Amino acid sequence: MVDQHQKNIATFIHLSSFSRFFIPFGNFLGPIILWIANKDKSEFIDTHGKQIINFQMSILLYALILGMITIPFFLFNFFEGIEFLDFHAFDSIRINITKPSPLLYITGGLGFLAVIAFLLEMVFIVKAGLAAKDGELFHYPLTIPFLK
Repeated sequence: MVDQHQKNIATFIHLSSFSRFFIPFGNFLGPIILWIANKDKSEFIDTHGKQIINFQMSILLYALILGMITIPFFLFNFFEGIEFLDFHAFDSIRINITKPSPLLYITGGLGFLAVIAFLLEMVFIVKAGLAAKDGELFHYPLTIPFLK
């Protein structure tokens, strides 16, 4: 039987990932510290702690992959038309509003995907916190099980 104290700790483990807005890497540090301090107290807390840590590590991996895909497209679009050996290269830069590069569409689409993923991450964290408050288990979608 899961008591209210265990539900509260599991809820705080999930919601501590919002500390990223105040502390660098708080989305990792908050859940890890709370999980390590309380994982031996209950299987319920241990399961929820592993879920949020696996989710945050998966999000980091997905963000790195998306960044490695997006950054080259951005750089190719930015440096298009710039000659590196010409010291007066900035005189020849023209902004063409009528015909954007197809790379701009790709980069914009990937950036839009990143914003949607961020919003979904926030929704999933809140849903997991509410599930923990109710004493239920929550499995984040697309999570790689680093910790089992």
